[in-house]
Amino acid sequence: MRSIKFFIPILSLFIVFTACKKDDVAPFNPGANQDLVITIQEQYVNPPSRVSVFFKVETREGVPVAGLTEDNFKIYEQGRNDDEEKLLSEDETTRLLADNGQLFEYRTMLVLDLSGSVLNNSLPELKEAANAFVDDVFANNSNTSNNVGIWWFDGRDLIHPLINFTDNAEALHTALNNITPSISDDSSTDLFGAVIKSAALAENKLIEAQNQGILSAFSIIMFTDGTDQAARYSREEAYAAVNNASEGINFYTIGLGAEIDETVLNKVGKTSSVFADDTAALTETFEEVAGLIADEANAYYLFEYCTPKRDGSGLNDLHIVANRDGKEGRKITSFDATGFTNDCDLD
Repeated sequence: MRSIKFFIPILSLFIVFTACKKDDVAPFNPGANQDLVITIQEQYVNPPSRVSVFFKVETREGVPVAGLTEDNFKIYEQGRNDDEEKLLSEDETTRLLADNGQLFEYRTMLVLDLSGSVLNNSLPELKEAANAFVDDVFANNSNTSNNVGIWWFDGRDLIHPLINFTDNAEALHTALNNITPSISDDSSTDLFGAVIKSAALAENKLIEAQNQGILSAFSIIMFTDGTDQAARYSREEAYAAVNNASEGINFYTIGLGAEIDETVLNKVGKTSSVFADDTAALTETFEEVAGLIADEANAYYLFEYCTPKRDGSGLNDLHIVANRDGKEGRKITSFDATGFTNDCDLD
């Protein structure tokens, strides 16, 4: 994900805190297990003493870690007068795991195969499954602004917008329920073209968000019940579109029935791919992917605290430690306290 600069206003409510006492400090443990990986997306400071770090937490295997709370994090500082890293006491340092919806937007793009085989054989089950997917994505959303958009493809050389990105679940349900067997006039399947065009749309949306000063990430979920029939694009072109996509774009695939090519869908769905043997299992499969999307979107955290460092202390080291169920990860960064004068407000 590209780093971008942005500004967040500071409200006026005043919160008092004092610097850590010597009895409250503990040394930073550089030998701790690194089972969790913290990746900083952006960081910034605001006077009078506010430090903000926006980051993602994953396992060492790349699985997103959602649902962490303030209790899962410890912060250490080391300034020029500190011989070692000092733990900042939770009781004496105002801190907040903030709603990151003010600076971060997660977009979920559902791309549906509406070729002849789907429209004639599994449309009611697909609509039911997609509606359940929408409900689950929003139900599992916690600290992230998640917008869902739906596109579809058939045999033509384009992806058709069903409904643009929105956080209105009712509007998404209406769009899905209005799909009829007559929606398409080309019964072929341009799967590879849909992959290429979906990746391009996601890239454009990331650039658009960046230009607006918003951090964003993206998930593309491709559903199909078959293989590419239009042969307009090669599988190598589709693979390249996926593999060359920005780091902030995740790719999922959902395959239905016996006519799919699991090898192709596994490569296109490089983040995750799932398969349903028949229409009876389709809703469960969509709900499984919705859970994966929710974990991915909610693995981003905005951690803010009021530092005891003041103007003149210069550049200070900051250590962030995440811990859950005995698994730990740490990230070392720094901040400049120039201009810091007194306690800050995190509301």
